[in-house]
Parts: sequence; C-alpha cells; structure tokens
Amino acid sequence: MIQDSSYFLPGNRNGVLLVHGLTGTPNEMRILAKGLHQAGFTVYAMQLAGHCGDEADLCQTTWRDWYASVQKAAQFLKQKVDCLFVAGLSMGALLALKLAADQPELVRGVGVYGVTFSYDGWSIPFWAKQSFVLLPFFKKFHLFQKTSFIEKPPYGLKDERIRATVAASMFSGDSASAGLAGNPFPALAEMQALAKIVRRQLPQITAPCLIMHSGHDDIANIKTNARLVEKYVSGVTKFIVLDDSYHLITIDRQRREVINESVAFFEHIAQTA
Repeated sequence: MIQDSSYFLPGNRNGVLLVHGLTGTPNEMRILAKGLHQAGFTVYAMQLAGHCGDEADLCQTTWRDWYASVQKAAQFLKQKVDCLFVAGLSMGALLALKLAADQPELVRGVGVYGVTFSYDGWSIPFWAKQSFVLLPFFKKFHLFQKTSFIEKPPYGLKDERIRATVAASMFSGDSASAGLAGNPFPALAEMQALAKIVRRQLPQITAPCLIMHSGHDDIANIKTNARLVEKYVSGVTKFIVLDDSYHLITIDRQRREVINESVAFFEHIAQTA
C-alpha cells in the first residue's frame, strides 16, 4: 500500500519544491529540506506518483504520471510563495528540468543534483549498461516485465554508516522510508523515455541552474549526465563537482555543502528578483 510521505515546511515567500528520484522517497531530500527551511525558505518535498509502495504500484505508473504529480505539487506551492524554485535528485532532476522547460514563467531557478540521463556510473555492470537501451523494446513487447535491476553496494553512498542504515531499510521492505531495493524494468523504460524528452528540451530552459554532481558518481557518470545540462541549457549555470560523495549527494558526506550552495544560489536569485 502506498503511503503519503511528502512533507511541507512553511517559511517565507521564497519556496523550493524538492523532487526525489526513481524508486526513492521524499526522505532522501529531508536533510536538504531542513537546511533550506532553516535558511527561511518554504519547502515542499513531494512524493512522485506510484512511489512509496511496492514494485507493482510503481509499474502501474508512467513518467507522465510522475511529471503530473510534480506539476500538481508546483501549483500547490505556488499558492504559498511569490518566488518558486525546483530541485531534484537523480531522475527527480530530470523532472525538475522538464518543469523549468515547460513553465519558464513559474520556475525561477533549478537545483540539479546527480542528474541521471543514463545509468553509466562505475558501479553499473557492463551487461546492464548495454541492456538498458533495450528496455523500451522489452516494454513495448511485454518482455521481462516482472524483472528488476537489483542495486548493489555502495547504493549511491560513500558514507558507510549512512549506507548501512539505508540498505537495512531498503531490504526490510520499508519502501516509504528508503525506497525500493530494485528498479523494475518497466519503470526504467519509462525513465529512459523521460530522459530522451528532457535532453531535447534542455535548450528551452532559461532559468539559472545550480548543477551539483559527484566526480565519482557510482550511478551516473558526470561527463555524460551533468555536463550535458551545463552544455545545452540556455540559462546561467553554476557547476560544482563534489569529490567526497557518490550518487545520493543530498544525504552523503557533502550534504552540508549541497545545502549551503543551494541556499546561496536561491537566495541570490530571490534578492535580484
């Protein structure tokens, strides 16, 4: 059964919408949310459609459902604030970028954390990198639709203590807390469709983008993911390479740097506006 794990932290008239990643939960944005809120921002960490349940719940949704839930959350937050920012982690960054491309009048700035167009980091097995391109084909012809790609250590986390806690939650079945242990093939196929669309839309993004990515990302290689955003968006970019984290930068060792850079970036835009 899907639980509602989203949360709203009221603050000033500058708001940040936080979007978690595929098979993740709003919890992976909680530390960042608290940091932004302590700096005065109104924060809404929303839950993507189909998430915080089991694999069957997720596979009943498509990227369009995930994006519709982001649009709905943005409209909710807009009623509370004058200046709206959106920030996402991994696939959440794709959804944040799409919102900025589709509604430039709404989004004043974007936080792009560990953006993932391709699962091509150093921990992804060679066979998986090669087979992921076939996932849309598998879904179209209803092949391997009950198969999942099970994540292996380090699970996007360099911090061993946090990694152990997250892994224990994932494999206990507590998907509302730490997300799913596996990535179902149908959901990965939907993410690939989303990535393809967002890649084409990057030049439409005029909002300033804060791009933060680990130089040692185990899930998404910095060159083929974050650098793609830096190269093609039309808005001003600030690119920060993290050297002591893996993929989940919002909860890994440099989470404080993610908070500080985000607060400074969004505050600067709000003040100049």
